[in-house]
Amino acid sequence: MSLQRRTLAAATTATLFAPHVLRAQAPVEITVHYAQPFIFKESYDAIAAEFARREPNIRITWVTTPNYEEGMQLILRQAATQMQVDLSYQGFNRLRIFAERGIAQDLLPLLQREGDPARHGYSPNILSLAHFGGMQAGLAYAASNPIIYYNADLVRRAGGNPDAMPTDWNGTLALSARIKALGGGTEGMFYTWPGDDWMFSALLFGHGGRMLSEDERDIAFAGPEGLGALRLLDRMVKEGGMPNLTREAAQQAFAAGRLGMFFWTTAALRGTIQQVGRNFDLRTTVMPVIDPVRGRLPTGGAAGMLTSRDAAKREAAWKFLRFSTSVEGTTLMVQNTGYVPTNQLAIDEPRWLTEFYRANPLFQAATRQANIMIPWYAFPGANSVRVTQTMVDQQARIVEQRATPEAVLADMAAEVRRLLPRPRG
Repeated sequence: MSLQRRTLAAATTATLFAPHVLRAQAPVEITVHYAQPFIFKESYDAIAAEFARREPNIRITWVTTPNYEEGMQLILRQAATQMQVDLSYQGFNRLRIFAERGIAQDLLPLLQREGDPARHGYSPNILSLAHFGGMQAGLAYAASNPIIYYNADLVRRAGGNPDAMPTDWNGTLALSARIKALGGGTEGMFYTWPGDDWMFSALLFGHGGRMLSEDERDIAFAGPEGLGALRLLDRMVKEGGMPNLTREAAQQAFAAGRLGMFFWTTAALRGTIQQVGRNFDLRTTVMPVIDPVRGRLPTGGAAGMLTSRDAAKREAAWKFLRFSTSVEGTTLMVQNTGYVPTNQLAIDEPRWLTEFYRANPLFQAATRQANIMIPWYAFPGANSVRVTQTMVDQQARIVEQRATPEAVLADMAAEVRRLLPRPRG
């Protein structure tokens, strides 16, 4: 694993605005981990710089991992030996395993120590994103949903209207085929399927489906909603002409102006803007509607969880976690990424982000879908990572046109069912 360590020297600049935290009594150094620095680094740097002005006695050493999966493995390994990280920002779908293993610490007592959590922007919906195992395992730092990035120049050349993109999948696939027909190495679309189960869940939830049954004793994706999701992935290849690429290759093709539509997380927005530059007219829009009544979208993103076993470090880490998820921290996070706010005050009070969204229309697509966001499902048990990989491997068979959606669904259901925890009693 490639880990990067950076140390932030605390500044002594006067406070610009004071958060609801107490100043550290003595100098203390904490180690903070987060994943995906290619997406998050600018936001954490901005938040840490402001935090240093408020808490000059708290020094931060950073540890980063390329993705959430490696970040999860890092903390699991440390928990089995001697924990070095005091605060870790983990993907929403990985928090459950830390709660079940007693690694994540319950944050509700710390929140209640400061009064009603809702007064500080932690609404019940926001808290639910990181609530597992009957405890508040973390505080949501950043939330995302899948959107469409598109090349308005290619859309125009293909006879489409970039100001009125298709709102259903039939129209979207037809537009993709027309863009691909332009030739010259141009591709119509890429739906980001490799990596994890998040983009599959976007199709499943979009059909109104769910991963497991209510009691989590059996799978629930093997019905018509799951088949509809896989058939749609199959149509992307057959009708939309979607190529079999890695996500990184698709991002490069899109930035170079050779890909018409790129379906991916809003989290990549800031980086995409920088990659595209002035190569073409970059636009964003919402995901096509599948089921207008039952359809939902998964909430991606990360939440911070406390792991420190040292009282002084734990208190310092809590202060940084609180600030990073406060209305001020959320505002800085949004401005430096593409994520949706995770503090209700930043959403409700116009003075924080209203002007930012008005001046940056590319960021608006994700907020227009916020009303249908539901938690990113976290599979129970010790095999959650293997479940994810199984789903990715099975989807590859469709993208590579080696199996039908029906065959893939049957195999995926059987394998995931085998990996689930066995019911007791």
